[in-house]
Amino acid sequence: MKIININELNQNFFQYKEFPEIEIVPEVISNIKKYGNKSITEYSKKFGDGDLTEFTVSKAEIDKAFQETPPDIIDSLNIAISNIREFAEAQFSILKNIEIDIDGIKLGHKIIPLNRIGAYVPGGNYPLPSSALMSIIPAKIAGVEEVIVCSPKIQPITMTACKLAGADKIFRIGGVQAIAAMAYGTETIPKVDKIVGPGNKFVTAAKKEVYGVCGIDFLAGPSEVMIIADETANPEFIAADLLAQAEHDKEAEVCLITTSKELAEKVNKKIEQFLTKLETSDIAGISIQEGVIILIDNITQAIDIANKKAPEHLEICFDKADTFIDKFKNYGSLFIGNYSAEVFGDYCSGTNHILPTNGIARYTGGLSVFDFVKIQSFQQISKQAVQSKLCATASKIAQLEGLYAHKLSSDLRSEN
Repeated sequence: MKIININELNQNFFQYKEFPEIEIVPEVISNIKKYGNKSITEYSKKFGDGDLTEFTVSKAEIDKAFQETPPDIIDSLNIAISNIREFAEAQFSILKNIEIDIDGIKLGHKIIPLNRIGAYVPGGNYPLPSSALMSIIPAKIAGVEEVIVCSPKIQPITMTACKLAGADKIFRIGGVQAIAAMAYGTETIPKVDKIVGPGNKFVTAAKKEVYGVCGIDFLAGPSEVMIIADETANPEFIAADLLAQAEHDKEAEVCLITTSKELAEKVNKKIEQFLTKLETSDIAGISIQEGVIILIDNITQAIDIANKKAPEHLEICFDKADTFIDKFKNYGSLFIGNYSAEVFGDYCSGTNHILPTNGIARYTGGLSVFDFVKIQSFQQISKQAVQSKLCATASKIAQLEGLYAHKLSSDLRSEN
């Protein structure tokens, strides 16, 4: 990783990266909207997902996958599920229906779960059963009636994860065709209210294209990690954590910010050592080369950089880091201390690993139970409250805006 001083840092480091328009994406979506399953079959074959004759993963296939999954793997998945579920339940517990009365004006809101959501689970470079857990569990905790999963070349371990997490239906399709199918519905795949889950640039472009027809979680780009550390941090831990993010994608972004040049040099040496034995070095080696180590004078500078960058994963590994957490405002998920590795958030600590990238943590957080509910208001107003309080006010504001049918609606109730 290149080592630079803070005064060498330029604005490109913070720049929002525009998602490129991919010419074929609208065409694929349009054809699936028109021709349904027929187009899914054609595009799946064209894009290397196989010659699909049956989209639905049968119950028999799921049960077989589950039965053949080693018990120790089942145990690991269940530990992760338990933690994810417990955290999701704690989040959901703060959502309450409310009702207040302001002198005859009864106001309130209700927490209403979405009816059906689609979870996209990638199956490209690696099978990602963990993404199935992260999408399905909070949706079910939120009360979503039906969760469907789309995953290309789906592996038995992903089927097992979907079963344990509570998926209702699984389809073996991926890419743009999966997003289009879930957005518009086909003869086999039902239309959903919202699509969530990570994916490559084609999946992201497709989510951008169908937004409005259905909801989406957010548009996420390549994965990111930023680590802030001082001389008290463990260079082996940091090197491993940077590589763990780098192996996701050749375009993954990794960054270390430190007050210690000695630590920076030790981290680089450890990265070189780990890469010689790392099975994913062909991917991690590329993205780690593009990574940067920023030397700073003090932690305040690091806080400023982090809040401006709004990284997906933010690890803080410096002395008394837990006393600084309120200073950090923009991140997808925060990992505090040397033992709070990002890998635990990826798999099993309980928080969600479907997180905002590309600076959008400035205005949204990661996937959670809150993404699967609607907060919808209501009102019930008495005649007395209308005639004594609201009519004159509404009538004046309507006239001010030049909306005379609004004024009429209000005035009629003042007289009857």
